[in-house]
Amino acid sequence: MSDADDHPIAYTALQPGTAVHTQDGQPFATVRSVLVDEKVAVFDGIVVETADGARFVDADQIGSIWTSHVRTTLSAEQAAALPAPETSNLIDIKPKRSLFRRRR
Repeated sequence: MSDADDHPIAYTALQPGTAVHTQDGQPFATVRSVLVDEKVAVFDGIVVETADGARFVDADQIGSIWTSHVRTTLSAEQAAALPAPETSNLIDIKPKRSLFRRRR
């Protein structure tokens, strides 16, 4: 993907495997899933896969979401100290296939 094709997206468009960066642009993880509070339909954060396993990044720690990456507000030290995810309401971030076929 060229820089010209890279643009901001909504959290609902995030794809598994999207790179996650520290505030200074260093990749440290990939997106595993998106968390949402279903009671109020609010973005809660993301679960990421790091070299040390799954970690939780709170929505307040997300600076921006792009087609190619997620930029956090975390330093490398803060990223290394992220907690493991707790039980929460997950939304599926993979696009669902239509169950309906068009009739001609």
